[in-house]
Amino acid sequence: MTAIPVVFVILDSFRQDHMRAYNPNSPCETPHLDALARESVMLDNCYPEGLPTVPVRTCWLTGERTLVHRPWQPLTAEDRSLPEILSDEGYLTACFTDCYHYFKPGMNLHRGFRVWEWIRGQEFDAYRSGPLRNLSLDDHVKDSFTPQWRRVVETALKNVDEFRTAEDHYCARLVRTAGKWLQANDLTAQPVFLWVDSFDPHEPWTPPPEFDRFTDPGYTGKRVVLPPGGWASQHFDASELAFIRGLYAGECAYVDHYVGVLMDELKRAGLYDRALIVLMADHGHPLADHGKFLKGGDRMYSELLKVPCLFRFPGGRHGGARLDALASFHDVLPTLLDAVGLGNNLEALPGKSLMPLIRGEVSEVRQAVISGYHQAPDRCIRDRVWSYIRRPEGEPDELYNLQDDPLERTNLIDRYPEEAQRLAGMFGSLYALKGVAVKGVQGRYELAHTGAE
Repeated sequence: MTAIPVVFVILDSFRQDHMRAYNPNSPCETPHLDALARESVMLDNCYPEGLPTVPVRTCWLTGERTLVHRPWQPLTAEDRSLPEILSDEGYLTACFTDCYHYFKPGMNLHRGFRVWEWIRGQEFDAYRSGPLRNLSLDDHVKDSFTPQWRRVVETALKNVDEFRTAEDHYCARLVRTAGKWLQANDLTAQPVFLWVDSFDPHEPWTPPPEFDRFTDPGYTGKRVVLPPGGWASQHFDASELAFIRGLYAGECAYVDHYVGVLMDELKRAGLYDRALIVLMADHGHPLADHGKFLKGGDRMYSELLKVPCLFRFPGGRHGGARLDALASFHDVLPTLLDAVGLGNNLEALPGKSLMPLIRGEVSEVRQAVISGYHQAPDRCIRDRVWSYIRRPEGEPDELYNLQDDPLERTNLIDRYPEEAQRLAGMFGSLYALKGVAVKGVQGRYELAHTGAE
């Protein structure tokens, strides 16, 4: 069979509920992502196992689980990554990214790519050191921020200080770079594997002016593009919270626009309809939905865990299907290999190919999934109805009915402890769960909260 080109697109920190195809009430418009979704298989419940940025990418690149055995670390000598696998099959492999964690000292996530290029300057990349000339630090921080966090914000601002138009921003530059490579190469001479990894809409949230249309134009407070983690109530009032969330929505709209530009580049290069196109986010992003901004091991809710996940097959095959079956990120590589005719590699991988699910041959491949950070004690176990969050000793566990309570507002741990115990029993001691007793809320809150609120 003719080898199938592969395009893998990553949008860092893009929440599923900010994409209209998933959520008609999304705070922002995403017409280009929605157009791709209409021609793709949409997965509602494909979850990261080991978080955050680097463990997720390690999982996608190698197919290996990262929650239990793999902290944030480089690829090992023993790893066989996707570009290495496809290179052995005759693919021309190329990686374009502005995710600076790939190439930081000691890191090597670009290993195996024939061509790779890094767009400098995202977040805390040590890129610009001169003084701020156009932006003011005081406009972007509050008195409640620590000196350390003020320095973090200043570093991020220096990297965007010179931006004037949308074309100056990172996602635009990334897509231009990938587009130039597509135009410069003979894409019929050999099959192509193109990996495009956008760090946006990751914080700091600095949407170009034309996309900054989801904030209150009458707002006069601080322009907080990078809120500190921890309890938002320590820093922000309701108007500030709304403004920060609006910045994130603008960032998502800006990324959506350049996804559209990238799809146009693929069409111009003759790849769009021939390739398997995978588009995913590594995780979402807490916007103080449960009180805190930024990612963290204790934020095991849907705003962090639920992401867009699209598979567009050549010719739009299977397009329009939307599946709510459970999947985990280590199922992505087996699915990709199976889809391009390399399924004879699947026995070597811990994940499951989703192709039988996509073809309608089975209704599920997993009964439950687990998510967490390697270094954190918190674990989230989910099926299609329940989400159980195992908390560290001394903290009550949490249980939510995702169908009745998708925003996870009502903790049902005391009402349905048997459901929590059932989910906990699906994963053993390697996940710090074997034989644990579910910890209810009532007793602790009677002691700790009497008269406190």
